[in-house]
Amino acid sequence: MKVPGLIDLQVNGYKGVDFSGDDLTENTFAAACREMLKSGATGFLATMITSSDATYAHNLPIMAKVINSNEFRGRVLGIHLEGPFISPVEGARGAHNPAWIRPPDIRYFKKLVDLAEGAVKLVTIAAELDGAAELAAFATENGIAVSLGHQAATVCDLQRLADAGARALTHLGNGVPLVLPRHDNPIFAGLAVDELAAMMITDGQHLPPAVLKTFIRTKGIEKCIVTSDATALSGMPPGEYQNLGNKVILDKTGRIYNPKTGFLVGSSATMLDCMNHLASLNLVDFDALVSMGFHNPLKLIGIQPSQLAAGPQVQFDEEQLRLYMSESAQ
Repeated sequence: MKVPGLIDLQVNGYKGVDFSGDDLTENTFAAACREMLKSGATGFLATMITSSDATYAHNLPIMAKVINSNEFRGRVLGIHLEGPFISPVEGARGAHNPAWIRPPDIRYFKKLVDLAEGAVKLVTIAAELDGAAELAAFATENGIAVSLGHQAATVCDLQRLADAGARALTHLGNGVPLVLPRHDNPIFAGLAVDELAAMMITDGQHLPPAVLKTFIRTKGIEKCIVTSDATALSGMPPGEYQNLGNKVILDKTGRIYNPKTGFLVGSSATMLDCMNHLASLNLVDFDALVSMGFHNPLKLIGIQPSQLAAGPQVQFDEEQLRLYMSESAQ
């Protein structure tokens, strides 16, 4: 069984190339995009996490030039800015450098959009910050989808942002402190706000099956989006690496973690890996998988399937699909 394609809204890098790295070039970015498109992604958003002024000024024009080239038009669908308008609180900020985190600032956001030559399609911000609603409204008015993440938001914060135009939650269940209040926390709050779709990293490392089941049952298929959160270590062999200025371990299971804290540092999975894992859990039927991995992400960023450049249909991994179909028949 084949799907019309897979759309990944969060690709931070691939095969040793970090899209937020100071050493990014047109050649390395294009090479990483080329390899990512061979890995099973029909289209994706290249993601920059919270970065310095100099890195934004260097990387965004490079990314825009490659994205707008004939080779990648309709396949690399734009840029996802994950930050810099996120929570500076430890845990909520994740691996983002606190020195570069900023309060919501429409003027600075417009500067980033201009550097990217209009290629920004999605921005992740923290809902509880002063000015977040105004930024969300501005982005929405300018055709840029708004997702909420790396935050310590309440249900009131999230509803206020949804009313301002926000429509998703970035990697729900991750990018939060290890210890949360029992009831009043960003995960339950995100599940409660019906307007917000849940982006979920289904790589088998970030969210256990019971959590994925709860998210899908609560949000419904039309409000769930699979994403990989792939990093520069995706497609690399197991070993010890430097990532975001820290020593990290990529082990044989695909888990990337900081050995000092044990915390995850992004994903080593591709979108196809994530879809295979979700299929193997037997939580949803085949049509739902197609919705979560293809139609829903396109809908969030306002792109029609007809706008995609021609690409191959995607076949799920034979072993995983056989397991999925076998369990579905029981």
